[in-house]
Amino acid sequence: MSAVFDAIVLGAIQGLTEFLPISSSGHLLLAHELFGLDVRDSLTFDVALHVGTLIALLTYFWSDIWRLLTAVTHPGRAELATERRLAWLILLAAVPAALIGAILESFFSTLRSSAVVIVTMAAIGVLFLIAERIHRPRLELSAISWRASLAIGFSQALALIPGVSRSGITIVAGMLAGLSRAAAARFTFLLSIPTVAGAALKQLLAIEVWPATELTAIALGIASSAVVGYLVIRLLLRFLRNHRLDVFAFYRFVVATVAALILFNR
Repeated sequence: MSAVFDAIVLGAIQGLTEFLPISSSGHLLLAHELFGLDVRDSLTFDVALHVGTLIALLTYFWSDIWRLLTAVTHPGRAELATERRLAWLILLAAVPAALIGAILESFFSTLRSSAVVIVTMAAIGVLFLIAERIHRPRLELSAISWRASLAIGFSQALALIPGVSRSGITIVAGMLAGLSRAAAARFTFLLSIPTVAGAALKQLLAIEVWPATELTAIALGIASSAVVGYLVIRLLLRFLRNHRLDVFAFYRFVVATVAALILFNR
């Protein structure tokens, strides 16, 4: 029963933090190391959690995905030129993180510690506050350039460091490139689809045997992650239309402080 409970809780944490700019990897690592929430095969379960967030993305953006795929597979349709351009820019932005992750995988694996999460939680929170104060929105998603897409893609590579947050760092990069906050968030989520799918597939291929005794826990983790993730995407896109990232910066400061107190008082 403990594994089932952990699965539901960790799935909810993944769904909540994967899309909010507060770092899913950082929260899951802290949950594992500081609070004892765990399952026996963490690699297998981490894959399951990513499958859940991928389901959330595909479910929420299915109409966008269909239009992008239609635009790419029907190059003669002039009315889909904007969607076709956006689709190629999303794929372009997905390349840097994939290459950097493949080349420096062993290096990033050495950074999986509570201490690293505490530092990155605080540092990215400061970046949020700075970005909001210099943000000058002038572009909508249809006007994004290939240079801005590539810059967002390179920023996404920083999310390989636990505690950074893929959504957080890419939203900030989009804002600094001139996108409105909501447009930057939408591009971030669309970019997450090939990124999360690629990461989950890679980890899936690395698993030789799925532990039969944990299949129920894994299924519940996927369901929990998918449901919570879908709700978070919907609420965050609505929230960012009229609100700043400051609240997430202050949340990160609180998490970093609490985690530091627990870690250093052990």
